[in-house]
Amino acid sequence: MSKRSFLTRAVHAGEYGSGHHGAVSFPVYNASVFRFENADEAFEIHNHHKHGFYYGRLGNPTQEALEFTVAELENAESSLAFSSGMAAVSAAVMTVAGAGDHVIALSSMYSTTTSLLKHLASQFGLEVSFIDGTDASNYEAAIRPNTKLLWLETPSNPVLNITDIKAVAEIARAHGITTIADNTFATPYNQNPIDLGVDAVIHSATKYLGGHSDLTAGMLAGNRDLVEKARMETTRYFGGNIAPQVAWLLMRGIKTLALRMRQHNDNAYAIAHMLADHNKVTAVHYPGLDSHPGHETAKQQMRGYGGMVAFDVGGGNEGKAFVNGLRLCAIATSLGGVETIVQHSASMTHAGLSKDERERAGIPDGLLRLSVGIEDPDDLIEDIAQALEGI
Repeated sequence: MSKRSFLTRAVHAGEYGSGHHGAVSFPVYNASVFRFENADEAFEIHNHHKHGFYYGRLGNPTQEALEFTVAELENAESSLAFSSGMAAVSAAVMTVAGAGDHVIALSSMYSTTTSLLKHLASQFGLEVSFIDGTDASNYEAAIRPNTKLLWLETPSNPVLNITDIKAVAEIARAHGITTIADNTFATPYNQNPIDLGVDAVIHSATKYLGGHSDLTAGMLAGNRDLVEKARMETTRYFGGNIAPQVAWLLMRGIKTLALRMRQHNDNAYAIAHMLADHNKVTAVHYPGLDSHPGHETAKQQMRGYGGMVAFDVGGGNEGKAFVNGLRLCAIATSLGGVETIVQHSASMTHAGLSKDERERAGIPDGLLRLSVGIEDPDDLIEDIAQALEGI
């Protein structure tokens, strides 16, 4: 692991020492097919006896540069880029577990990951248990003889629950089980789950890694065996490879990741404290608050608390009135961009769940998820305050 600061590593991670005619910005290789010098080289590269490229679905120089970058920032042995966050999630799960195997995941996490696991259970014979991950012992209690994967997401989407990564990793190691953590909300700037013992992390790189709401991508980073199995098996068969132009955009976004995350962290911290003191807000979920149940664990495993805040304004009508009253903050379904985005979770990302399922996941009708951008915090607080007054 490099001793250089994250700011420096984010700018220079993945750089090649020479070549490419001295280009400071890594080139975009718009090639899906690569020529061989002769039949012997074709055999060696095509059968992975020699490094090289032969078909875009299985690798591209621009994609490889991105993968080196993310592996370095996550302190991982290897990394693999995808066309979306869900392509990364799907590949990660299917690389580790198959029909008849058992996966343990969170009852409150990104809803599409939940839906994927339910789909794999109903259509392909995967066994899945959903548990409260705020207590690491719940993972151990749910382990079966056929358990192959413990899935973590911390902070979780959308209510920012915190899971003790090190404790879960130790449980998994004792039972010979693979651990994968969704590190999208935290980013490698705030948290490195691999350093705490997990086998791999995934990112919806659409979010903070890209950072500008202008691309869709995903990343898997972790131990070499797991990542390369995903590359040569799961991704080889199901596709989901990233386009070289998107890989280049993502590398460009990562160069400012540290600067952006500093501001995201600071702004969210200020807004969370403002919301905690507001009489129209019934609950605030932010791991940087002393009142957050996972605050002490977050302090131990995170360097910053991130740019996501969730809060409850009492009911669905109040939630919709709040978002309709905003002037600066945008109503949208994604997160992690430079602009502040808000969503009413019950009617947007989690509308596909029943009311009972949402309540079990800790998502009441009045819950709002705020992706705090890098604007001036005073301007954001003013906009949020006036929208709250209109409820």
